[in-house]
Amino acid sequence: MKKLVVITGASSGIGATTAKTLSTQGYPLLLLGRRIDKMEALNLPNTLCRKVDILDVTSFQSAIQEAEAKFGPVDCLINNAGVMLLGKPEKQALTEWNQMIDVNIKGLLNGIHLVLEGMTQRNHGTIINISSIAGRKTFSDHAIYCGTKFAVHAISENIRQEVSNSNVRVSIVAPGVTETELMDHTTNSAIVDGYKEWKKTMGAGLDSQDVANAISYIYNQPQRVCIREVVLAPTKQDS
Repeated sequence: MKKLVVITGASSGIGATTAKTLSTQGYPLLLLGRRIDKMEALNLPNTLCRKVDILDVTSFQSAIQEAEAKFGPVDCLINNAGVMLLGKPEKQALTEWNQMIDVNIKGLLNGIHLVLEGMTQRNHGTIINISSIAGRKTFSDHAIYCGTKFAVHAISENIRQEVSNSNVRVSIVAPGVTETELMDHTTNSAIVDGYKEWKKTMGAGLDSQDVANAISYIYNQPQRVCIREVVLAPTKQDS
């Protein structure tokens, strides 16, 4: 049997599609998310689905320990869970800022903390952090979201450097506009409408399968090869 892969935010979008892709390749999976019914509906073999809030370290750790008892140590963590709450910085609620900081940064760090020491001890492992083009450049109404994704880039690159001698890989996948539920989180209808109009100028966003293919490509390289970052976007996305 291949080694265990853990995917956060696995109930829809990139997470669910990546789960299906890696399952067809024979990987046992631990799927974590808020909507366990959607994860279970994927009906994937050698897969545990657990309703876990990634900010709750205790339940996060318990799910990992359960999966490791069944499938062996975590070999790959895909930090996919995230929220995007676009807003005008002078008007947006502080609660929305805090939610993005908590999920996009603290939740990601919780996952890394739970698996990284074991990976360095085994001299083997891969962490793939799903970021965004908004972690490389700024966009209107994205101030705090961009800040969280810039943080993901900095954290990923710094940790990659520090664990490289332990043969552990840390990679970033930074998609542009993608057809997922991410925009559903934004509460400002005018911003949502503007985003949809912008997306029309490029035809459509990436399909979640496009991003899953990039994740699969990174993970399935020989362990001696670390794809540090993949940036992908619709060809007609000019920013």
